[in-house]
Amino acid sequence: MNSPIAPNPLQQIQERVPSEPLCLTNAKLILPDRVVEGTITVEGETIAGISEGGSSLGGAVDCGGAYILPGLIELHTDNLERHIEPRPSVDWPHMPAILAHDAELASTGITTVFDAMRVGSINSGKGRYLKYARGLSREIIDLRAAGALKISHFLHLRAENCSETLLEELAEFTPDDRIGIVSLMDHTPGQRQFRDLTKFKTYVSKKRGMSDAEFEQHVDNLFDLRKRFGEAHEAGTVREAARLGAVLASHDDTTPEQVTTSKRHGVQFAEFPTTVEAAEACREQGIAIMMGAPNIIRGASHSGNVSALELAERGLLDIVSSDYVPSALLLSAFRLAELWDDLPRAIATVTEAPARVTGLSDRGALEVGMRGDLLCVSTLNNTPIIRSVWSRGHQVA
Repeated sequence: MNSPIAPNPLQQIQERVPSEPLCLTNAKLILPDRVVEGTITVEGETIAGISEGGSSLGGAVDCGGAYILPGLIELHTDNLERHIEPRPSVDWPHMPAILAHDAELASTGITTVFDAMRVGSINSGKGRYLKYARGLSREIIDLRAAGALKISHFLHLRAENCSETLLEELAEFTPDDRIGIVSLMDHTPGQRQFRDLTKFKTYVSKKRGMSDAEFEQHVDNLFDLRKRFGEAHEAGTVREAARLGAVLASHDDTTPEQVTTSKRHGVQFAEFPTTVEAAEACREQGIAIMMGAPNIIRGASHSGNVSALELAERGLLDIVSSDYVPSALLLSAFRLAELWDDLPRAIATVTEAPARVTGLSDRGALEVGMRGDLLCVSTLNNTPIIRSVWSRGHQVA
């Protein structure tokens, strides 16, 4: 029998004894519309003051001209899945995996994360994907309630249409589970992310070690699942997202017609549109556009789809996600700052914009009254180096 998670004694002490104000001075503050040299003060868990110039307050921390910016907000990361399955078919103990994931994100400047986990299983064949989201999410919720996590965790359910059990799995969640995002996924080969079957074969074969015959069988099975369940699963997912009070996202929209369908469903942001045409349609229909940080840093999509830098140059990029490399999030913002010659605009793609699209009005910008989620960052050859990270006014890295 599992024993209950013990309360965090440090958390109890912090609740009983007010902490001293955190005052950071001689810093370049990245505000929503400009960068100023000044001082920022956090009292308790919130930003209490922002001013230009230095501070005479005793105990003020001299940042030596480093940047202070809001904590990063991550909407879609596969990082937790990497920790619970560090190798194919290796099921790592979940509690230490979650804690390691949490600590890793804190070290990269992410102070709010929507932990992405697949919902919808395939129960047969070598390409099978077994159910895990409901159990894993309960463990995250328990750790969160115990004060064992460094940063703020919400849940992101990736609803896979090409599955057998999607709606049954979604039905197990309730509005009390703090589901922030539900995304509509369709990984049927030959369209969306994997229009190029050669790249799909490379991806799946490497991940699952499939032979040619096993790959063909897997593809046939996915086509069959899409034919049998696709429309019902898509409609059901939209209903479940509304029941859970979650923001709805699309995934890998490729054509303007797919974007129109996403708009009809009530999608608020598009994860990784694969073409310029889809991104343009998103802009026309008021859907925020999110792209992957690794795409920005590499200058190309690993799946052969549109370059995030091309979308950024066209003004078709609103939000950046670290996707599969947590440390890429901050680095990508500095790459965008070079491209746009606008550091506040670039930082907003990883702070203010993701907060706004998910309804988190208490974070994402350096403003009085916002949460004390902060980064202290210096640079070397325009590469950001994280010096310190605070979540709700407490140093976590």
